[in-house]
Amino acid sequence: MPRKTIDIAQLKIQPHHLFHTQWALLTAGDFSAGQFNTMTIGWGALGTMWSKPFSFVAVRHSRYTYQFMEKYDSFTLSAFPRDYHDALSLLGNRSGRDSDKIAASGLTPESANVVAAPAFKEAEIVIECRKMYANDLNPAHFLDETIDKHYPNKDFHCIYYGEILSISAVEAYIA
Repeated sequence: MPRKTIDIAQLKIQPHHLFHTQWALLTAGDFSAGQFNTMTIGWGALGTMWSKPFSFVAVRHSRYTYQFMEKYDSFTLSAFPRDYHDALSLLGNRSGRDSDKIAASGLTPESANVVAAPAFKEAEIVIECRKMYANDLNPAHFLDETIDKHYPNKDFHCIYYGEILSISAVEAYIA
């Protein structure tokens, strides 16, 4: 079923399910230049910040995608049907530094509607974002002591806020 471009007010989604259970691909770079990378994410959020619809994503400095997030001004979030869980697992466990993991996954990168970062043909939802803010997590500001257990190597994430510029989704996600 093809995706349709929709207004954010039409998006029918369970954000915790999207990130925690369904997972998504975070992709940054420039599709037309052939310079991009993707990684599977299980942490993120959707909401409103500075009166704009936004997404935030967390990327460790050690991830190859981090270089693309730093260099380029946009990113996409792509969510897939459950049938693609093995492909998402592969994309989360292999590095694009060492191999063409996207080709190995069997997924098809394609041009996004408005940002340079690519989307994926097989995705049910594509959220296109322009970066608005980035900052490294500071463990001195953790108010819940259980957060630190996620960082045994002290490799804290950089958090990126992106203004949502475009959303395309299949009918099941349209209100």
